[in-house]
Amino acid sequence: MSVARAELTGSDLQHRYGHRLGLRQVSFAIRSPGVVAIRGANGAGKSTLLRVLAGLLRPTHGRATLRIDEREVPPAARRRWVGYAAPDLAFYLEFTVAENLHFAAETRGDSDPAASVRQALERVGLLSRAADRVSALSSGMLQRLRLAFALLHDPAVLLLDEPGSHLDEEGRSSFEQLVARERGGRLVVIATNEEREWTLADHSIELQGRGLGDPS
Repeated sequence: MSVARAELTGSDLQHRYGHRLGLRQVSFAIRSPGVVAIRGANGAGKSTLLRVLAGLLRPTHGRATLRIDEREVPPAARRRWVGYAAPDLAFYLEFTVAENLHFAAETRGDSDPAASVRQALERVGLLSRAADRVSALSSGMLQRLRLAFALLHDPAVLLLDEPGSHLDEEGRSSFEQLVARERGGRLVVIATNEEREWTLADHSIELQGRGLGDPS
């Protein structure tokens, strides 16, 4: 399957949680293929920016756009083109690994959910745990499942929030190999302060300010 060409732009983006500043104003334009790192101090808005780009959060100022093959995609329709993984992404603990992903694939209207689940689990090295309940997974295996969820529908854009969290050395090496495979065909955006992760990127978006708690 060929991956569509993607472009993400931010124009004077800013977000506040009530009176508190969660993301200081930032502008950028990034295109596929390649890897981009979002960097900044803790609380500077890395996770907030990813949610805005995914269409999960509306900025309080400015505009974020996603274009696929030069056509703008409304925020509500971005889930078709964007794969998103974050530390707070939760699954049904009583379901197996495969059942969780199969449910997600069916919800998306996947014509062959079993094949998509198998491929996603293979890409993150989790196929051998497909029949295990999620409740039995270690924190590292759960992080791999989040990555599989993001890859499930073969998206044009991958938005990954702290993807190396809870991964052991084997898991980190597996993630680096995954990025190496995906970077040539799609846009991979990694929100991280981990040097080992941001050095994988071709470019970076640097967030300024103190983030939450900053009333400015």
